[in-house]
Amino acid sequence: MSSSRSDGSSAASDPLRPADHIDSADADDGITQPKLGLVGWLRWGWRQLTSMRVALILLLFLAIGAVPGSVFPQRSADPNGVLKYKTDNPDLFPILDKLSMFDVYSSPWFSAIYILLFISLIGCIIPRIRHHAKALRALPPRTPARLARLEDHRSVTREASEADAAASIDVAEKQLKALGYRVARYDRGRVWSVSAERGYWRETGNLIFHIALVGVLITVGVGGGFAYTGQRVVVEGSSYVNALIDYNSINRGRFVPDDAFVPYAVSLDSFDVTYEAVGAPGAGQAGNFKANVTVTEPDGSTRKDAVEVNHPLSVGGDHIYLLGNGYAPSITVRNAQGVEVFSGPVEFLPQDNNLTSLGVLKIPDGMPKQLGLVGFFYPTAVKLDTGAFTSYRGDLTIPLLTLDVYQGDLGIDSGTPVSVYQLDTQDMTKLNGRGTETKSIQLQPGETADLPDGLGTVTFEDESPAGAKDLSESVKRYVSLQIHHDDSVIWVLVFALLALAGLGLALFVPRRRMWVKATASDDTIHLEYAGLARGEDPTLAAAVDDLVRGHERLLDAAASRHPAKGA
Repeated sequence: MSSSRSDGSSAASDPLRPADHIDSADADDGITQPKLGLVGWLRWGWRQLTSMRVALILLLFLAIGAVPGSVFPQRSADPNGVLKYKTDNPDLFPILDKLSMFDVYSSPWFSAIYILLFISLIGCIIPRIRHHAKALRALPPRTPARLARLEDHRSVTREASEADAAASIDVAEKQLKALGYRVARYDRGRVWSVSAERGYWRETGNLIFHIALVGVLITVGVGGGFAYTGQRVVVEGSSYVNALIDYNSINRGRFVPDDAFVPYAVSLDSFDVTYEAVGAPGAGQAGNFKANVTVTEPDGSTRKDAVEVNHPLSVGGDHIYLLGNGYAPSITVRNAQGVEVFSGPVEFLPQDNNLTSLGVLKIPDGMPKQLGLVGFFYPTAVKLDTGAFTSYRGDLTIPLLTLDVYQGDLGIDSGTPVSVYQLDTQDMTKLNGRGTETKSIQLQPGETADLPDGLGTVTFEDESPAGAKDLSESVKRYVSLQIHHDDSVIWVLVFALLALAGLGLALFVPRRRMWVKATASDDTIHLEYAGLARGEDPTLAAAVDDLVRGHERLLDAAASRHPAKGA
């Protein structure tokens, strides 16, 4: 039969090929794929999800997904920063807000990655634990018949009897046990051998790492339900009580009840900050922020303490952090009849490093119409060529307060939450300042000015202590505190340390197998040594050489203690 075929018909008539071969004329033109069905597709999806490749991809996605949490201010940690971002980027803010860029860690897409990673890791770990447990119970594999085929192979011939061949393997067995190997003897006929392996701590460390990672995920996920993070602005001379109603804003877990807060109080006695002197490097820059506080413990006792940057205050299981600071000018407003309608400090938000600050004062009652005041505070005011003011330094040297007055609807009666740091002027009329015929109000501490249209007066109160010779203490300071409570932190630390320990084992413990075989012939024995690594092991060759040298020393020592008969 000719072996060459010029067309498909000869292939179809080939008696050596089945009738349904792809070249057969009877074969269908198309390829019929098996139908997986619903269960088949579910199994396929589960195998993909629980593969280590997908777990690594999800871990990468989780790391990438956390990046926006560092780029954009988060409502849970910096609500004032979110408001400022909204003011500075009015067009971009709604788009980013819909993408949960300001609530990254509680967003649906971040939670989805988090949950999928958790499931993927569980699906990876469980089969590997079963396989590892089975491997730990199994004996080392049999000695290969041809050790010389292995790359790391050594051989030695010694003059000895057949009895010495078995004894040499006994010595090798003890030697390998002392080196931390699991050993098994495989003797047959005039061939004696020992098989040894070690390095199972490598896989154990790998499993510890992944289990610890799952522990971190569980602890963070479950612990977050019992944690809370709140913000509170405290002005010098005032205090706050650790109660839900006394927070400016709070983000609490779903399992935190209203009465879960330990009853303590913190009073801000003073706020210390130093500024570099004029002429010194970094002149005018601030440093060494320190909030001096009085803490009232749950049992009623009090103590003096301080909150500093990177040095939180611990009270009642909470950690209190210093987030920011600024000035809170004390302002008093009276109506045309001289009745006081507002009096107190107003927190102004810093706009630059020299603490040029913006503040809003809302007066809903006591005036013919609702009144809103938008002010700028300059700790050390200087006038620019344009006529505008700016602050030269952050400390109080020449404090100046400017105010623009708006009259109309503040928008606080509609039931829609509004920020105390912003004034919606859409339904209000501007009475003075740029764009009007009346100049902005300019005040220094202790001065009083008339409101536009005879609405009353406004006073910038001087808070300097009696006998003060300058204005360095004329305006109160405030601090922005973050109060954080999370009992799961210690467990996160434990699992993180376990993960590091497991990673160290997985990276630095080599997985290798060793064999020593003795073959007896007449008055000599042929000793073979070989090693095999699972993965890259640049020290394997040196380990085999050390095994050979150590074995020879032990055999020589044994021969000197028990010399052969007739020697």
